[in-house]
Amino acid sequence: MILNSLFAQNKKMKNKLAFTGILILFVIIFNACEKFLPSAPEADSVMDAPIDGLTYEQNKLFLEGAEEFDEVYTTETGLGPLFVSTSCGSCHAGDNRGHPFTALTRFGQSDTTGNKFLDFGAPQIQHRALPGFVGETIPNGATSSKFLAPIASGVGFLELVSDEDILAMSDPLDQNGDGISGVPNWNTIPGWVKPFKDAKVKNGKYICRFGRKGATYNLHQQVAGAFNNDMGITTTFLPNNPFNYLTGTQPAPPSEPEITDASVNGVVFYLQTLQAPIQRNMDDEEVMKGKAVFKSIGCENCHKETLKTGPSPLKGLNQVEFHPYTDLLLHDMGAELNDSYTEGSALASEWRTTPLWGLGLSADAQGGKVFLLHDGRAHSISEAIQYHGGEGDKSRKNFTDLTESDRNALIKFLESL
Repeated sequence: MILNSLFAQNKKMKNKLAFTGILILFVIIFNACEKFLPSAPEADSVMDAPIDGLTYEQNKLFLEGAEEFDEVYTTETGLGPLFVSTSCGSCHAGDNRGHPFTALTRFGQSDTTGNKFLDFGAPQIQHRALPGFVGETIPNGATSSKFLAPIASGVGFLELVSDEDILAMSDPLDQNGDGISGVPNWNTIPGWVKPFKDAKVKNGKYICRFGRKGATYNLHQQVAGAFNNDMGITTTFLPNNPFNYLTGTQPAPPSEPEITDASVNGVVFYLQTLQAPIQRNMDDEEVMKGKAVFKSIGCENCHKETLKTGPSPLKGLNQVEFHPYTDLLLHDMGAELNDSYTEGSALASEWRTTPLWGLGLSADAQGGKVFLLHDGRAHSISEAIQYHGGEGDKSRKNFTDLTESDRNALIKFLESL
């Protein structure tokens, strides 16, 4: 009995030691393999992660929206017959800014009296076409401008800045004498777009905030418009295909919307819940010096560092401060940036202040080079600053007068965003 007991205990000990040995061996092999596996990118180097605090169901909806955002559409799934691109992601690579190759062409409005070329396919050119159709060209006499896709990350935060806060940053008469007189773009909105709670209204027009001219009201309007104008895909909101007025090739209207409301809303939710771009190296002495220079030469007068969201049912968006470096207002940028084209109440030389967050990651999405400003004409941060005329002229001169050390620090700060 004693021998049997000792034998049993010895067997258990051997089994335990064997199991422990296998476990140790597994850990060693796993750690060895891990060295050869690619590591996950740092959070501050990507733009396609969700905000914090989403529930399981909300994360699921986020992923579904992300899949729709990157879906490459075909004839069978609703593409065309006239279009610019085949997916949202092709213009917003990595949810970052676009490239001149995927630029949109808008045309037909040279002043605030409205677009005169709506009967000729305005406001956007769909230059690509399916077989049997002809892509559009700019009609004679129409002014036009190239627009690069803006950064998609963080737009859910921008959507929730209150009209009251936007108006508080506006100074149309330049009463503080700083040479800056930003104004909102007051524009009409389609009947299917639901105004924000406590929205400000003036002569039937609303404060808009999206797009290079700030002429689009909210992300719902932005997404439905992109499906229709950029990809030729119909929805219940915009049920007709774009067509070439100059050739008269009107396509037959689809019997039903080519994508569902759920698909549209999924992309809207995805954009609303994308994380904001995260600054890198913010504690670096040179970066901190550059930030001080940024403020001292007047850049922060338009590129406001900190804004705040209003109420939201999503914890990660509810009344939080964030740092986009924009005031969401229109500013007159002078003759050099006047394309003789505009939208809504903006003048042709007025542009919405572009958020600077994500600026330092632009080259990652643009093929290793940067293409800045609304049409990508600037190939460096310094060159983009040198195009700042009008209300930006004073800051441009201050930048030119900086010492080389201060200028380098400023650029390093901007590259950290």
